[in-house]
Amino acid sequence: MSRPIPGKTEVVVHPLVLLSVVDHFNRTQGDKRSKNKRAVGVLLGSWKGDQLDAANSFAVPFEEDEKNPDVYFLDHDYLDAMFNMFRKVNAKERIIGWYHTGPKLRPGDVNINEVLRQFVPHPILVVVDVVPKKLGLPVQSYVCVEEVHDDGTPTTKTFEHVGSAMGAEEAEEVGVEHLLRDIKDIGMTGSLTDKIQQQQNSLKGLESHLKDIHTYLAKVVAGEIKVNHSISYLLQDVFNLIPNMESDELVSAMTIKTSDQMLVMYLGSLVRATIALHNLIDNQIENQRQEKEADDKAKKGDEKAKKEGDAAGADKDKAKDSEKDAAKAEK
Repeated sequence: MSRPIPGKTEVVVHPLVLLSVVDHFNRTQGDKRSKNKRAVGVLLGSWKGDQLDAANSFAVPFEEDEKNPDVYFLDHDYLDAMFNMFRKVNAKERIIGWYHTGPKLRPGDVNINEVLRQFVPHPILVVVDVVPKKLGLPVQSYVCVEEVHDDGTPTTKTFEHVGSAMGAEEAEEVGVEHLLRDIKDIGMTGSLTDKIQQQQNSLKGLESHLKDIHTYLAKVVAGEIKVNHSISYLLQDVFNLIPNMESDELVSAMTIKTSDQMLVMYLGSLVRATIALHNLIDNQIENQRQEKEADDKAKKGDEKAKKEGDAAGADKDKAKDSEKDAAKAEK
């Protein structure tokens, strides 16, 4: 198994892991008798090149003393038994590290990490924020490294950040899509409101990252922290990828694209107006036809009633004439 290297290794967390962690946290924190403020579990997965794929997880009984980080309990027997059962289901998944719901690193994490080294030489730690207060990825990954001091003092173990990302297999994407559809009926592609909301959330996340970069650079300029050349190279790559907004080619391309989009909107408005006028004319024609039919029907009814009245009057005249003729015959 490879060793996680900060700046090179990327931990890919699957949605199933996040759902399991949130469920674990809700179950443990739902018990009022529980004194724990966080949930701890084990991550299962495999290596794919420089990516560490965290595809599955399971909870582990855990208790700790918040005042003394050296006092904690982690059930080794339960961990070993659960891993053996998971290995029967999928032999490719191995123990790659552990997780907790921090939401930040704790002083006792180094001691817990040493326990996990019994199962994996270099365990990865994933801190999951189950109640995120800001937009962004709710996971942070770390690896334990030995820090060498310049003054000759003994080395100490500390955590160093490792890149994190979200990933899913095709089957997981389908399951997540159905889950989201059950939570909120977004249809196949989502409504315009959902798309605008997603873009707004993306912009808020970008703003948060820009503020973090500004804070880091301000501290470097003030001399509060040392310069990290890896971060400087990444920032330089970001600046190099920013397009030149004053370029004639970009301005022309933006103008053409905007004009094409406005033309489509204009044609759409014309088509809608034409269809609305067409429906209005059809409606007026239909109303006139119905009014004419009603008038013709009423006219025919009047003529029929008049004919029936004339026929009844003629019958009365004939009856009177017959009576007169009968009276004359009797005389």
